[in-house]
Parts: sequence; structure tokens; C-alpha cells
Amino acid sequence: MGASLLARLGDDQMSNFDWRSPATYSRAEALDHTGFAWECLRRNPDYRRDWQALGRPPDQALMIPFRSQWGLSFRR
Repeated sequence: MGASLLARLGDDQMSNFDWRSPATYSRAEALDHTGFAWECLRRNPDYRRDWQALGRPPDQALMIPFRSQWGLSFRR
């Protein structure tokens, strides 16, 4: 996944899912631990609030602390 995750994913990745539908979770069986962690994180209401607060397009000055706060910064 990596630090560029937020650049690759848009609001659609955050909001367009029906958590009550079994079909929504069928792909979870094939996820690695990183993908599963992302599925959990994107459902976190605090994360979603912070993500929305970044604005569209995201304010780059806020991205470093946002990534650090949510564990989305990785060494290369």
C-alpha cells in the first residue's frame, strides 16, 4: 500500500460500500494483511472525518501529519 495510497484512492474508495451486504466482503477472503488493515481503517469514523477535513484536492501541507497520525508513512 504505502504512502502514495492516499494519492491513488479517492472519495469513492471511502464512501461507496454497503457494509450490510455479504457481497461487499467477498473480496476480503483474498486480501493480504495490508489490504485487510485498509478495509478496517477506511471504516473508522475518526479517520473518515480527518480524511474529509483535508479538502479536495487534499491540502498537501496537512498530508504529512495526517499520514503520520494514521500510520500511513513508510520508510523506503
